[in-house]
Amino acid sequence: MPVPGSLIAEFTHALNDDILKKWYPLVVDKTYGGYFTNVTYDWKLMQEQEKMIVTQARHVWTLSKSAAFQSDGAKYRDLALHGYSFLKNVMWDSEFGGFYQIRSREGGPSDVRGWRDEKRSYGNAFGVYALAAFYDITRDPEVLAFARRAFAWIEDHAYDPREKGYFEFLMRDGTPFNKSSKYVTVASDGNEVGYKDQNSSIHLLEAYTELYKVWKDPVLREKLLSLLILIRDRMVAEKGYLQLFFYDDWTPLSFRDAPAAEREANFGLDHVSFGHDFETAFLMLEASHALGLEDDKKTLAIGRKMVDHGLAHGWDKEVGGVYDGGYYLKDRPGCTILRDTKNWWAQAETLNALLLLSKIYPDAGYEAYFLRQWEYVKEYILDKRNGDWFEGGIDKEPDFTTGLKSHIWKCTYHTGRSLMNCIAMLSDGSHADAGIVRHKHEIDELIAAWKKVAASH
Repeated sequence: MPVPGSLIAEFTHALNDDILKKWYPLVVDKTYGGYFTNVTYDWKLMQEQEKMIVTQARHVWTLSKSAAFQSDGAKYRDLALHGYSFLKNVMWDSEFGGFYQIRSREGGPSDVRGWRDEKRSYGNAFGVYALAAFYDITRDPEVLAFARRAFAWIEDHAYDPREKGYFEFLMRDGTPFNKSSKYVTVASDGNEVGYKDQNSSIHLLEAYTELYKVWKDPVLREKLLSLLILIRDRMVAEKGYLQLFFYDDWTPLSFRDAPAAEREANFGLDHVSFGHDFETAFLMLEASHALGLEDDKKTLAIGRKMVDHGLAHGWDKEVGGVYDGGYYLKDRPGCTILRDTKNWWAQAETLNALLLLSKIYPDAGYEAYFLRQWEYVKEYILDKRNGDWFEGGIDKEPDFTTGLKSHIWKCTYHTGRSLMNCIAMLSDGSHADAGIVRHKHEIDELIAAWKKVAASH
C-alpha cells in the first residue's frame, strides 16, 4: 500500500515522543532497582510502588527492543541492564528458583493482590521473554544462561507431562496447586485456580519464540512447536476465537448453559476476548516462522480466521476500535457484545495484526481496517495533552482521561511492540535508522514467507 510520509511520522512520534521519552527514565527506580509501577495520568509517581514480574520484565523487553530499534539505542540498553539486574537479584527466587509474582518496592514480600510468595507460569513466561530480548542485544553468556535456567524452571515445575500444556498456579517451591490442594491461596486471581488457560499459554508461546530466535535448542524447539499446536488446534474454537479456560484434559470451561447470573459472574473465565484473538493470530504466525515450518497453511488459515472473526463480531462499525468482550448466548443468534469498552492493549494488538494481514493479503481489505483503527487510536486512545495512551477508549470510558498512566498491568510492551512493528512494515527502508532497517528486514522475511504460503493455496 502507498504510505504517506505523514503516516510514518505519526507512528514514529507516537513511539518516541508519546511513549519512550515519557516513560524513560521517569520510571527507573535508582534507589531500589527495577522500575516504578504506579504513575498518575500527568506523570507523577505515586506512593505505593509494588513491583510485579510481568511489568518489570515487560520494561526490560521494551527497552531491549528499543535499544536495537532506535538511533539512540545505547541509553535504552543501559536502562534495560538496570532492569535485568533487578530481575536477577530481586525478582528471581535464589532459594527455589523461578520468578516471584510480586515484590515490594524495596524487593521484599508484598501483600498486594494476595500473591505473597506465589509464582505464576504467566509471570515466569515474561521473565524468559525479557531475558531472551536482552541477550539478543548484549550477547552476554551470563544472560543466556539465566534465560535457559528460567526456561528449565518452567519446564521442571509447570509442564503437565500427562495432558500437555502448563499449570498456571505454583507455590514458592514450584509445586502446582489446585482447588483440592492443602495450600489455599488468598490471591485476587484465586477464582482461576485449577484451570489451564489461554493467556499463560500464548505468552509462553511468545516467550519461547523469542528465546528460540537466539538459542536453537532442540528441547526448546519441541516445546515451542507443542505450544503452537496446542493453541491452534485445541484452544481456538471452530468459529475462530480463543476459548479462555480449560480443565486439565483441555475440555473448555463454559457457562453457556448456566443461569444468566452465574454466567455473568464468571464472565472473566468464559467470553470472547477479541484483543487476545488479534494478538494470538500474530504470535502464532511469528512462532511458526521462527520454527521454520514449511507451507504451514493451517496456522495461516487459523490466524486469519481469528482476525476475520474479530472484525466480523468485535469491531465497532461506527467509530472503529475493537470491543473488549462478546459471548455466544444460547437464546440469541451470533456473538453478542457484553463489554463494549475498548482496552488500550487490544487496540495496539489489533493495529499490529491488521497491518501484517494487509501485507500478506494486500487485496483483502485489511488495509482499510488498519487505517481506520489508527484513526480510532488517535481520536480516542492517544492522550494528546499528556502523552502515552489512555487505558481505554474515551468514547466509552471518558474517565480514563485522568486514569493511571502506569500500573502493574499497564506499561510499554503492547504499544511498543505494535508501533515498532508498524513503523518497520510501513517504512520503505531507504531513509530509516539502521535499527529500523534491521527490524524491517526481519519482518519482511516473515511477510514474504506467509505470502508464499497464501499464494500456494
